[in-house]
Amino acid sequence: MNKSTIRDAATLILVRDAQGAMPKILMGQRGTKAAFMPNKFVFPGGAVDTTDHKIPMARPLNGLCRARLTQGAGRADPTAIVAAAIRELWEETGLILGQPHRWPGTPPPTWQGFAATGHLPAPAGLRFVFRAITPPGATRRFDARFFLTDANHVAGDLDDFSNASDELSHLRWVPLSEARALDLPFITEVVLAEVAARLPDLSAPPTVPFFQNDDEQSLFLRLGGSAL
Repeated sequence: MNKSTIRDAATLILVRDAQGAMPKILMGQRGTKAAFMPNKFVFPGGAVDTTDHKIPMARPLNGLCRARLTQGAGRADPTAIVAAAIRELWEETGLILGQPHRWPGTPPPTWQGFAATGHLPAPAGLRFVFRAITPPGATRRFDARFFLTDANHVAGDLDDFSNASDELSHLRWVPLSEARALDLPFITEVVLAEVAARLPDLSAPPTVPFFQNDDEQSLFLRLGGSAL
């Protein structure tokens, strides 16, 4: 794939103890040899895969979320973007955002591990809170959608990362007040500030910030609103 190709991507921000005095978010560190953002601490996430299309969901995607995901020249189907966020969470952390249910038919290879847990992916409580396109010149470019949800929606033990791949190391629940001291990508710092400003509110934001970086110009938009 051409390095300048913009790939759709999804990122999941899990918040633990959102109503408490010390809310925490799940983060991990990318490897030293990673082609994109090596050594950086990030939320679980990654590119939308072709197998993320037509994945069965335990319940329909929220209407407001779907509408905003289609704004701003989106390329992928909204359900595929949400499915990618849930799949990447499973692959990188071993945590299941789903509901107990038998998988209808045969799951695609990238979903077989998730399906084997006896769950269907469930977007319950998922809020679309941020979108950013990687600026030109980066080694890889993504159109990333960031989703926020309460960790209580995760099935199973929140501290059990035994099924995680080795893509992220040092997986841990980081106190939100300490997260910005980590080695973070710029956009992750921006998203963290947005999340911190809204907590303990985990509802859908009035508008969704969107950093639209393309080859012609960079704009800061708000989906559901207008350009700033």
